[in-house]
Amino acid sequence: MMLDELLQQPLPQLLKERPYVRDFFAAMGIPLPSKGQRLGQVIDAVPAEQLTEFGLDRQELMTQFAEFVKQMEQFKAGAAQPVRTVTILGGCDKAGQPEEIQLELTVGDVVCVVGPTGSGKSRLLADIECLAQGDTPSGRRILLDGEPADESARLAGETRLVAQLSQNMNFVMDLSVQEFIALHAESRLVDDIDGAIEQVFATAVDLAGEPFTLATPVTALSGGQSRALMIADVACLSASPIVLIDEIENAGVDRRRALELLVKQEKIVLMATHDPILALSGHRRLVIKNGGIAAVIETSDEERRGLEQLNVLDRKLAELRDQVRQGRRISFDLDLFLS
Repeated sequence: MMLDELLQQPLPQLLKERPYVRDFFAAMGIPLPSKGQRLGQVIDAVPAEQLTEFGLDRQELMTQFAEFVKQMEQFKAGAAQPVRTVTILGGCDKAGQPEEIQLELTVGDVVCVVGPTGSGKSRLLADIECLAQGDTPSGRRILLDGEPADESARLAGETRLVAQLSQNMNFVMDLSVQEFIALHAESRLVDDIDGAIEQVFATAVDLAGEPFTLATPVTALSGGQSRALMIADVACLSASPIVLIDEIENAGVDRRRALELLVKQEKIVLMATHDPILALSGHRRLVIKNGGIAAVIETSDEERRGLEQLNVLDRKLAELRDQVRQGRRISFDLDLFLS
């Protein structure tokens, strides 16, 4: 919409369609009446002295307002840089040996990162998270659609390209679950805030397996509930095209359900894991040794058949875990379990 059209809109209609407009004028101490005027009339009524405090005249105010609306609409439409491929250019391992690899990941890829504790799995995820350009200990370079990311893309907070679920998670905000979800939904300019709250909350409870309420303070959530809330938040609200997951098996959540949620969107997913079910759920595995990528293993058809058997056993183990959680006596027959 052109600036002239915005200026002629009645304020109630403008604020209903673009509630963020209120923030622009609030930052300049310009009150917006709830009815009876058009935006152009409000701007005309602003004293010149007030505009001078911000180094503006009326025309510059309108120019900045038009640019603000343009950027907010682009953000709302998800106009952040679309990413179709991520390329990892090798650096060196902990011994300084060259990492001879150039690996391209495309939208829809699920890649697992495996290796012993301390081998450098988290370092690889961190390199991708910061879109490294040879400026990290590994010396790796990360390309987006074949090109290095510019500094604005690396540092932009409002259009983050990478969402990361780390092993360690602590809330420090004094908010309820409902307030936390609403805050994020508002920052994402979601139209249906109540719908977003309902979707994220229901997904989180389903993942956690332990009930909590919208009124529960986020600081009172258990570790599993916290991870479940953040997984649901990333799956339902995040627009980042790249998702990094660090050892989701330790989250105390339904990990297969969590993975299904995270990969159902058209994203590039990298997941550090020690879990064989998760490792075989990916299209390939990056084997990390001594800080470097030592091998890339494509998941074979035989491994996929093995994954089906592992899933059967995992469901039976889940049933036993539920019995333990409910304080019931465990009735266990190995032959029946393996049948």
